[in-house]
Amino acid sequence: MLYLVTGPAGVGKSTISKKIAESSNKSVLLEGDDFYHQVVSSYQPAWVEGNHLDVFWKVVENTIKIYLDNDYDVVFNYIIGDNEYLKLKELFKDYDTKFIVLLVDEKTLLERDSLRPIDCQMKERCLILLNSFLKGNYNENNKLYTQDLTIEETVKEIINNNKYII
Repeated sequence: MLYLVTGPAGVGKSTISKKIAESSNKSVLLEGDDFYHQVVSSYQPAWVEGNHLDVFWKVVENTIKIYLDNDYDVVFNYIIGDNEYLKLKELFKDYDTKFIVLLVDEKTLLERDSLRPIDCQMKERCLILLNSFLKGNYNENNKLYTQDLTIEETVKEIINNNKYII
């Protein structure tokens, strides 16, 4: 199974993804940020012109495929925009795939962001991303509002509910 977990910065992608991966007998957790930050020289933030997103997505797609082809459950989390979602959906159409857009209200998002280490806080950028996801062309079946759910309830919902299958 491939789990594609997205949502705005601070929503809980890493926490939920780790728990999903831990629930499987044979899994790998792929943190998009870890891949993106592998570039050292010429690094640019993803939202800045001159970034390396094209190369990033090639590396991610190939890595996911290698693990899936070797019978691993793969949990990948990153900020996945509309265009990337459609590309991933097509690329992995022959694999069991769940796509989850984690969402919360603004107050909860800012509270969660404030709990991150100061150098990892995104502050206003969280709200910009939240609005981007709310306005995006994502299927309502793939959206999961988590402000009233525990981590365990969120993970259980994702694993057990087939409405997230794409």
